[in-house]
Amino acid sequence: MFKNNILILNNISKSFSGIKVLEDISLQIEKGKVHALMGENGAGKSTLMKILVGLLQPDEGEVLLEGELISGHSVHTILGKGIAMIHQEILMVPDLSVAQNIFLGKESQKFSWLNESEINTKSKRILADLKLDISPKIKIKNLSIADRQMVEIAKAISNNAKVIIMDEPTSALSDTEVKILFGIIENLKNQGVAIIYISHKMDEIFKIADTITVLRDGKLISTQKAEELDNQALIKLMVGREISELFPVTKIEVGKTLFLIKNLARKNVFSEVNFEVKAGEVLGLAGLVGAGRSEIARAIAGLDKIDTGTIEIEGIETQIKSPSDAIKLGIGFVSEDRKALGFIPQMSIKDNISLSSFEKFSKIGFLNTEEQTKATELVYNDLKVKASGLNQKVINLSGGNQQKVVIGKVLMSNPKVIILDEPTRGIDVGAKFEIYKLINTLKAKGLAIILISSELPEILGLSDRILVLSKGKQKAILSKSEASQEKIMQYAVH
Repeated sequence: MFKNNILILNNISKSFSGIKVLEDISLQIEKGKVHALMGENGAGKSTLMKILVGLLQPDEGEVLLEGELISGHSVHTILGKGIAMIHQEILMVPDLSVAQNIFLGKESQKFSWLNESEINTKSKRILADLKLDISPKIKIKNLSIADRQMVEIAKAISNNAKVIIMDEPTSALSDTEVKILFGIIENLKNQGVAIIYISHKMDEIFKIADTITVLRDGKLISTQKAEELDNQALIKLMVGREISELFPVTKIEVGKTLFLIKNLARKNVFSEVNFEVKAGEVLGLAGLVGAGRSEIARAIAGLDKIDTGTIEIEGIETQIKSPSDAIKLGIGFVSEDRKALGFIPQMSIKDNISLSSFEKFSKIGFLNTEEQTKATELVYNDLKVKASGLNQKVINLSGGNQQKVVIGKVLMSNPKVIILDEPTRGIDVGAKFEIYKLINTLKAKGLAIILISSELPEILGLSDRILVLSKGKQKAILSKSEASQEKIMQYAVH
């Protein structure tokens, strides 16, 4: 299909325990181009990438790099031949320097000692080529997530990578940092490097991709030039159906004020924040990274200290000094970091959903497992969690279903107010649609919802009103009719 192919996959198939996860996948990756790989969670993207880098071997088919057969080789051999992968979860040694991480596993040796001077010089040159102002001597743990991501790219380049796989590289980056990354990708393309780019962010894909391949249920659905597709066409290819309204709108009659904060402040973080949320209403919190959105949510949820200000629930002033206080008062919090704060990976769905509500099922120190099962089963079914059953470990679920479990845990405590911080981060478009429908269901039940999202279309599509923050200061509260991306950004940058 393409000229100048650097990487060719022919008829790749892979099964686990008799279940086919990849079936007859053939791809051609062009030199100096960005090839986006799209699909819902479980579509087979991760398995295919693991085969490319040698972590897995295909049952059938072959991988050719510049005409040379590389399938069947080890990770180390494939890395040496020029295929590198930048993982969504950055894999680096925090206590080693930038240079030591870049050259980890291929250190220069002089008299059996690590030649620090040589790797620092080489690292400085690589970082300068990428226009990155990062010292090769600084320890990784002292860098921001964005800079760590850039060091991962530098490491790939140090391997003379001909093909770089980027898995959700912008999931923790600000808009400014994303622009820097895109500039680096453009430079890599000009040097003839092929990029395989995995992301759930549609706007990103259409900005950066030359070619888009869609996988669904382990099968290759389509490979097309990016310019031949639009959002709706791409969504249809990914989920197998049209999602005519990506943000389903349910008209709900807004009720009384359930939640009110006055002059809320935390020293050096945010100040003079005032808003209310009514029953059946979604209030969106918008702003750039560092605006104070998550910090306000954490303070309301009792995770961080509030210095001044008042919080009222149903007209009654309350004191929230801990997460247990917030839960008892009817505030549910879904953190942006579901893996760290949302669930316990090795526990079952049942135990995770009921984690914050064990006292409901306990009498004199004994857990009534029958009552626990009945209650969690209702939530499990309401949320349409896709799993083998309540006893399946949460670690084995897709990102979207993990998020449903986290929301289920919060709903078990019967909240009046629910805070959703980046509820669709890192999940695919089909799972996002399920979360959007769930938000409408919660609205219909009369909950007051505070929604935080870095995706402006999501904020605009789901919110009834939008509070815009900048550098810890409240800048505006916009109605749905007056809000636009341009207006939000005008307030967010001041």
